Amino acid sequence: MGFYINPGNENFREILNDEYIDKSGLISVINHTIGTNRRLSCVSRPRRFGKSYAANMLEAYYDSSCDSHNLFDDLEIAEDPDYEKHLNQYNVLYLDITGFMADTNLEGLPGYICERILRDVRKGFPEVDPGESVKEALFSIVKQSGRKFIAIIDEWDAPVRDPYSTEKTKKDFLEFLRSLFKSDITKKVFAAAYMTGILPIKKDGTQSAISEFCEYPIIDPAGCARYAGFTEDEVQAICQRHDVSFEKMKEWYNGYNLYLEDDTPIAIYNPNSVMKAANRGKFKSYWGQSSAVYGALDYINMDFAGLGEAAEKLTAGLEIPVKTTEFCNDMTVFDSADDVLTLLLHFGYLTFVAEGKNVCRIPNHEIMEEFAGMIHKVSHKETMLRLKECEQFLADIIAGNADAVAANVQKVHMKESAPLWYNDEQALRAIIKLAFFTFRDHYIKLEELPSGNGYVDMAYIPKKYDPSPALIIELKAGGTPEEAIEQIRSRNYTSSLEGLRDDIRLVAITYDKDDKTKPHHCLIERA
Repeated sequence: MGFYINPGNENFREILNDEYIDKSGLISVINHTIGTNRRLSCVSRPRRFGKSYAANMLEAYYDSSCDSHNLFDDLEIAEDPDYEKHLNQYNVLYLDITGFMADTNLEGLPGYICERILRDVRKGFPEVDPGESVKEALFSIVKQSGRKFIAIIDEWDAPVRDPYSTEKTKKDFLEFLRSLFKSDITKKVFAAAYMTGILPIKKDGTQSAISEFCEYPIIDPAGCARYAGFTEDEVQAICQRHDVSFEKMKEWYNGYNLYLEDDTPIAIYNPNSVMKAANRGKFKSYWGQSSAVYGALDYINMDFAGLGEAAEKLTAGLEIPVKTTEFCNDMTVFDSADDVLTLLLHFGYLTFVAEGKNVCRIPNHEIMEEFAGMIHKVSHKETMLRLKECEQFLADIIAGNADAVAANVQKVHMKESAPLWYNDEQALRAIIKLAFFTFRDHYIKLEELPSGNGYVDMAYIPKKYDPSPALIIELKAGGTPEEAIEQIRSRNYTSSLEGLRDDIRLVAITYDKDDKTKPHHCLIERA
C-alpha cells in the first residue's frame, strides 16, 4: 500500500469505529458509471457535509490491496447485486488536495502532486519507468496489473477557493486535472473517477474547465441527493439514540431542500452540526466553528445592486429570486448579485427552492443566527439606514407611537409589494417581518401561535435577560385597528404568554384595501 496509490482501508475503518450513518448507497451510484461515458463524477457540497467521509468510503471499497468485506458486509451496499463485482477490484489513486497544499506553495502545486504520485509508483511498482508522466505511469500499472484505476480526489477546488491563489495558479491546477482526464488514454487508465469539493467545476467562458465530468452540485444533486447530508429518518434515529429532541434538531439544522432525479423533494440536515448537537446535548450554531474562513460578509458587501436588500430580506426569513446559471464557479469572478447568492448556495449559507420558484432562503435557525449577527456589519448605505429604521420601529412600538409604526409599515409595504398580491394578509405579514428584520437581536418570533380561542398572527417573545416587552401583533387587510385589538382581547390571545413576560403590548396593524392611497393604521395598547 502507498500514500496515494492503493492507500488501503484504514481511514474508513476508523470512521466505522465511531457512530457511522450508512451512506454506502453512494457506492452504487458510482458503480453504475464504471466503464461508461459517465465514468467521471464531480459531487460538490458545503463544508462539513461529509465529503471526506464519502471519499474514504470509496477508497476502502475499491482498493485492491486490501480485503474490505468486514467493513461493508453489514452496510446498505452489500444488498446491491454488483456488490462483489466491484469490491476491492481496482487500483485506487487517492488525492487529498488540501493535504498537498499544506506541504508546498500554490505555485508549485501541480508539480509537487506529480512528484509525490511518481514516488509512490517507484516504491510500489519498481518495474514502471519513473521517467514517464503520471498518466503514462498509471497506464503502465494498468497494463502490468490488469486493473484499471478508480480516481478519488478530495477537496479538488481548494486551490480555486484559496484567497492567495492567483489566476495562473488556478489555470495551472486545472491544466493538471485536464492532463489526467482529458484524452483518449483516460478510458484506458480510469474505470471511474470521483471528485468532491464545495464548488462545481470552474467554467472557462461558457464551458466547464473539465467538461467530461458529470456534475452533482448541492443545488442540483440528482441521484446523489440522499447522500449529500443526513436525511430526516437518519436524524430521527440519531435523536432516539442520544435522547435529544427531534423537533429542536429539525428547527436548528433542517432546511436544505434537495431534489432527487425525479424531482421529488428531500430534506437534508447538516451532518456536522447534527452530530455535535447530539453528542453534546446542546443546540446552537456550530456553523461558524467550521466555516468562518468562508464567511458570507465579504461577499454580501460587494458593490452589486440589490445585494444589501437581499441580505435584509433573507435575514427577515423571506425567500428571494436567484438566477444560478451565470455563475462561473469562481470566488473572484462576480458579475451580479445573483453570482454572490449562488456562491452562498454552494457554501450552504442558503438553500435553493426549485419547484417552479427558483428562489433561495436561509435554511434553518443555525444559519439564521450567523446572518442575524452579520447583518449589522453590512456596509451598504441602504441597509445601514434600514437597520436604524428597524431599531426605531421597535422603539416606536414600546413608546406607543402608533402613527409612526403605521407610517413605517406603509412605507415598506408600498415599496415591496407587487400590485397583484398587495391585499393578501400573508403579504402584510411578510412586510412586518421586513420592517422589523432585526428582531432577532431581542426576540424569538412565533407565527400562527395557538392561544386562547384562536391563533395569534405574530408573537414576539423577548430573549432571556432582554427587558423588551412581549408583542402580540394582529394584522388585517381591511377593518379597523380597534376591531383587531378587540379580537386579541376577546379571544384571549395573551394566554399563551402567561408566565413568560408581564409586560405585553398589543399591536394592531390594518390598511384600507378599498382606498386608492391604501393608508395603514395602527393601535398599540398594553395587555
